[in-house]
Amino acid sequence: MAAAEEDEDSGPERRCIASGERRPKVELLRFVVSPDGTVVPDVEQRLPGRGIWLSPRRDMVNTAVTKRLFARAARQAVTVPEGLADLVEHLLVRRCLATLGLARRAGEAVCGYEKVRAELKAGRVAVLVEAAEAASGSERMKTLATGLPVVEVFGAAELGAVFGRDHAVHVGVAPGGLARRLLAEAAPLAGFRSPIAGDVG
Repeated sequence: MAAAEEDEDSGPERRCIASGERRPKVELLRFVVSPDGTVVPDVEQRLPGRGIWLSPRRDMVNTAVTKRLFARAARQAVTVPEGLADLVEHLLVRRCLATLGLARRAGEAVCGYEKVRAELKAGRVAVLVEAAEAASGSERMKTLATGLPVVEVFGAAELGAVFGRDHAVHVGVAPGGLARRLLAEAAPLAGFRSPIAGDVG
């Protein structure tokens, strides 16, 4: 899916077309224009073509659509898919849950209050994932996870699907590359859903 030009900017930063703010490109959402003129989200930042960059927030995507900023940035007429912000959210969620699934299959992620609690006490958790609607046990779990990043952008049903159950509320991810990857991938999703507490560390 190549646009007419390659990226004009050089270096690790890009400018958000909605806010004008320059940020490291890893902190931004990338879009490209396909040969038929359709705006395509590139959440992996791998598609060929000239990148169009936005801050990872629902309001920034909606502003770009409303003000026709994609066409201005691309310097051509473009077609914006209906519900673009929802599409971006879906792609971000799918990417995060795929990473969590890899962690589960590698034996680096557990779910369930008692299992996660035991792993936290043993110091074998790098990232705590709590369902957004979590209530019972959530504060106690966060207390055990003091100093660790806590991700709260997924629903219980979404987490449950990763572990082959109807729902999951508490998930612990072991230290390592997949934990760091999950945390980095969940960060832009926070702009579309609930905030994330903590940092990469």
